[in-house]
Amino acid sequence: MSETRVRPTWISGVVGLFGVAALVLVAWCLVFATRALLATDPLVAFVERFPGGAPILDSTPEGIPAFVSWTHFLNAFFLVLIIRTGIRTRTEKRAGGLWSSRRVKKRRMSLALWGHIAVDVLWLVNGIVYVVLLIASGHWARIVPTSWEVIPNAVSVLLQYISLDWPTENSWVSYNALQQLSYVAIVFVASPVAAVTGFRLSTFYPKGEAWQRALPDTVAKALHYPTMLFFVAFVIVHVGLVLATGALRNLGHMYAGTDQVSWTGFWIFAATVVIMVAGWRAAVRDDWIARPAKWFGDVRLMKR
Repeated sequence: MSETRVRPTWISGVVGLFGVAALVLVAWCLVFATRALLATDPLVAFVERFPGGAPILDSTPEGIPAFVSWTHFLNAFFLVLIIRTGIRTRTEKRAGGLWSSRRVKKRRMSLALWGHIAVDVLWLVNGIVYVVLLIASGHWARIVPTSWEVIPNAVSVLLQYISLDWPTENSWVSYNALQQLSYVAIVFVASPVAAVTGFRLSTFYPKGEAWQRALPDTVAKALHYPTMLFFVAFVIVHVGLVLATGALRNLGHMYAGTDQVSWTGFWIFAATVVIMVAGWRAAVRDDWIARPAKWFGDVRLMKR
């Protein structure tokens, strides 16, 4: 009987190091190639014509209103919990606890899945409140394109970002075109897809044949997890650019509601990060999840 050969740990480390080095090299080659292209006459003219701003309505109010700040924090907090509970639900082999409905006895699920669904609901409520206030306040035009020129401007911004010669921005007045397209995709495309497919995969989805045909579970599974990965990628890029393109001013916009450069927004942001870390840890504690779960059904914790 042949023995399974295990690759030494140091070899895996070396392979991983070379992989990272290769990615860095490819990234730098892309930067230099883009900078060379932007120096050509056609692209110089293109960037001059489309510098990257997103056309908005003249009636759009200036500044970041308070409701954007607190819904932004809640969105980030709930998204962290959704990602954590989603990963746990996907990888958990033995449930640490079970939740069952008092009305429908056959409806039962792990506490991890219940926690995932519960946070989903809070995230959706927060998103609906945000959209309603966005429309009511007139700030909707900051993230919803009002001209087809947003597309070439977004391409221009993308090229400038890749070249590391970043465009001049003033998000207090308006977002750039790439930001606008990214935000409208997150709010009005990715979020509904995540919500609908998540509902389809839950035990609360109707069992009728017509409902099953309306959205097959295979389609929902094929969309739900990649959508979560899209959110993760967006968060990484978003936070990276916030910190790299004028951290104090950007954080002041979002967390302190001011266009002044100060440390106020940074410290508020730092406090929210602490809360998110605590939430990340709480999301794996079945005894913590069990407390709110008991309000809506019967809970049984399993012995480890």
